[in-house]
Amino acid sequence: MDGIALGIFSSRLDAVCEEMGTVLRKAAFSPNIRDRLDYSCAIFDVQGLLCAQAAHIPVHLGSMAWAMADIVRQQAWQEGDQLIMNDPFMGGTHLPDVTLVAPLYHEQQLVGFVVNRAHHADIGADSPGSMPISTTLAEEGRVIAPTLLYSGGILNEALFADLTENSRCPADAAGDIRAQISANRAGGERLQSLLGKMGAADYLLALHSLNEYAAKLALATLRDIPSGDYAFTDWMDDDGQGHQRLRIQVCLRIADGAVEADFSGTQAQVGGNINCPLSVTAAAVWYVFRCLMPPQTPSCMGAFRAIKITAVAGSLVNAQHPAAVVAGNVETSSRITDVVLGALAQAIPERIPAASQGSMNNIAMGQDSAGNRWDYYETIGGGMGAGKQGGGLSAVQTHMTNTLNTPVEVLESRYPVRVESLAIRRGSGGAGQRKGGDGMIRRYRFLADAQVTLLTERRSIAPWGLQGGQPGAMGRNLLNDQLLPAKCSLQVKAGDLLSIETPGGGGFGMLEK
Repeated sequence: MDGIALGIFSSRLDAVCEEMGTVLRKAAFSPNIRDRLDYSCAIFDVQGLLCAQAAHIPVHLGSMAWAMADIVRQQAWQEGDQLIMNDPFMGGTHLPDVTLVAPLYHEQQLVGFVVNRAHHADIGADSPGSMPISTTLAEEGRVIAPTLLYSGGILNEALFADLTENSRCPADAAGDIRAQISANRAGGERLQSLLGKMGAADYLLALHSLNEYAAKLALATLRDIPSGDYAFTDWMDDDGQGHQRLRIQVCLRIADGAVEADFSGTQAQVGGNINCPLSVTAAAVWYVFRCLMPPQTPSCMGAFRAIKITAVAGSLVNAQHPAAVVAGNVETSSRITDVVLGALAQAIPERIPAASQGSMNNIAMGQDSAGNRWDYYETIGGGMGAGKQGGGLSAVQTHMTNTLNTPVEVLESRYPVRVESLAIRRGSGGAGQRKGGDGMIRRYRFLADAQVTLLTERRSIAPWGLQGGQPGAMGRNLLNDQLLPAKCSLQVKAGDLLSIETPGGGGFGMLEK
């Protein structure tokens, strides 16, 4: 294809993914999907290789790209199917992220797949919000192996009822799954329209051209990185089970456009829930290198051909079943991003920023009492690391998440909680020629008894600065002004005040004396 035609084709695929996301958001019931935008949509080819994605959640999209080839090979597809799954060791991330996969047929020929993934606040864990202080996968909720929810256009009513009626909020669960079904149908309809104009042969040829173009842009970017070995080590605060300062280590081996990210030397998987499936590790590595590529680089598998990932099975970044992983997706992925950036800062120091907040500051809450069952989950923004081009942004989600902070009005109108403060945490960004972004302060006054779970990081190890810049401030969690552990589950009473102070970003460059 000529460049103009290829550009139009790429934009059309991206637009299909964006429309899928709009349908999912507009049809969803839960604030987690409708207001926080905790979902992602993508298109894959017949072999399960990524073709296009919307600018949604990096940890969702990269992990889907890593695992889809295995998923599609294991299924005998037919038109009208929709497969549902969430198993982290079979292509998922953590159990709350539920994925729906629908095959795309044109004139009875399988030509690809449309896929979406959305975070469900309740997936059956004992604690509300389904983000427990767990030690095994079984404690984290319902595990859904790849299973047909629709077979040949016929809904598996028993499976749908099982997935929704056992939720604390069955109406939300049913509405969210139906929204995911609708998103895939919308994506299929738009691609059918495109296929009707192009034909399957030209469509598949265009996908090939798109991948080749992405590979060329990626190779040019990677060749700009000086060849060599670049190592970096950072640590997780703890695993919630008493193990502290847990090492994540990477060596980037770069040679004329080929990259190997070798995580040898990383801590073995632990008893807590910060273990990370290899699909999530791949998402973090790919995300960093994608950020270096030109903006017009198609987000397809061609962009990642030259990047190899090596990690010891049974390590923190390549956890094996039945390890607990619910925080690996949100917290460990953030640290993997940090170590890859830290290694690249040695190779291309002018292009790499200081560490951002390094946590998604997860808070899950709810109540199981009869007649008053509710649950809620959110992540909270913080400070972005500064770079040579400018200071870090304040009070934003960074790196592996791309969600919004839940509007106060939504939270207060649906749950027995009052947000008493939502503010920038002034002075929490690291000092430097370019100042790191400040974190946030979010204070919740509980209007009824509830159970709360916190999964947070950067509470004992600060986000680092670069080029002489100072670290960002560590985060703090407090209940009625009493300091809480980084990861904990607790019962709160009506009138209690929970305060989350998120980390700042690292500064860049030494201040002149």
